[in-house]
Amino acid sequence: MSSTTMTKNKKKKKTPQSHASNSYLRINTAHPSPDYASAVSYLTSQAHSIGLTTRTLLLTPAAPLLLVTWPGTRPSLPSLLLNSHLDSVPAEPSKWSHPPFSAARSPDGRIYARGAQDDKSIAMQYLEAIRTLKNTIPNPTRTVHISYVPDEEIGGADGWGRFVESEVFDEMRVGFMLDEGQASVGEEFRVFYADRCPWWLIVRAVGVPGHGSRMYRGSALENLMRSVEVVGGFREAQFDLVKAGLAPPSEVVSVNPVYFKAGVESGEGFVMNMQPSEAEAGFDVRLPPTVDPDLLKRRIAEEWAPAHWNLTYTISEKGPIRDFKGRPLMTATNDSNPWWSVFSNAIVAAGGKLAKPEILASTTDARFLRQRGIPTLGFSPMTNTPILLHDHNEFLKDTVYLRGIEIYEHIISALSSSF
Repeated sequence: MSSTTMTKNKKKKKTPQSHASNSYLRINTAHPSPDYASAVSYLTSQAHSIGLTTRTLLLTPAAPLLLVTWPGTRPSLPSLLLNSHLDSVPAEPSKWSHPPFSAARSPDGRIYARGAQDDKSIAMQYLEAIRTLKNTIPNPTRTVHISYVPDEEIGGADGWGRFVESEVFDEMRVGFMLDEGQASVGEEFRVFYADRCPWWLIVRAVGVPGHGSRMYRGSALENLMRSVEVVGGFREAQFDLVKAGLAPPSEVVSVNPVYFKAGVESGEGFVMNMQPSEAEAGFDVRLPPTVDPDLLKRRIAEEWAPAHWNLTYTISEKGPIRDFKGRPLMTATNDSNPWWSVFSNAIVAAGGKLAKPEILASTTDARFLRQRGIPTLGFSPMTNTPILLHDHNEFLKDTVYLRGIEIYEHIISALSSSF
């Protein structure tokens, strides 16, 4: 079905759509105790009200994964997958103007809730877009799936990490996936073709202990401070590229210190007249897929934590940076990817405009698909909206939410066609 035909035939029911989203926002799916059962139950009821089939997978106990399916007339075609995660990060209620799971609406249409942007909005927009499309066609050409997955906010090991290895996933024959993106403060929709990969780096130092008054070389803290100074210089050089406009933040390697641990504790704090024999620091490192990970590992070994400074280190790689063929973990945004042209043309047909494709500064479940060589884009249709994911007073305006449904109607209509 063409986008033009869809636009002529669709009938909007904006108030019920907005109310449905609010109901989902009121379910507390924040860690450490997300109410997955209520979320899955609610989404299942919404899917059934549209006439979609559902399947709940328990790949991990207490972490259900909901799979919603709109069967296509040509199931032999690679399927379209729309992804959203069920969980959200915690909120500090005392720092919010409204309770974070109240879905309170301000007079100007702002809906305040944890997950309003990240990413319960797209979870409901998928369903509401299909609800409208089913008024004109009973089934698409290619099968459309929606996956609602657990544990994205804590790494996804028990969500997509298990799902992508399952027989159910293989049977879906996914050809393309849309996952979450981020809000745009301007008029253009943002789209992401890659994520940065997180490494958690811990540097440990040892040295000779001694009295707090002594001045000598080789103490643990001195050795660690030398490492921190070198890392800080690298961080500043990367930041200079961003400040000079030579690279966006997501295309450099970010290194941020997250903790320091040292000192000899006593009942009243730390022993102030004793230099400790051990110290360590933790860094959150984010690599764009354009960076050679082996070169960075060499830099860490030779410059950041050299053994001759009595330093050791560990790296916890929290995601792949290469796909199964050893290629950078990126989705093409040119004519070599037929899904890209259909997606981008659908945005234009909906009256929207795409910004230059970006690398996402953080990490999403999209990496699991890209590692398998499946083209995946990050996209959340939120324009003229401040970026508030994981922030206090996270909100999304009702008009932006409803406009997003219209955008997905065009996208799903186009991508579920045969081409």
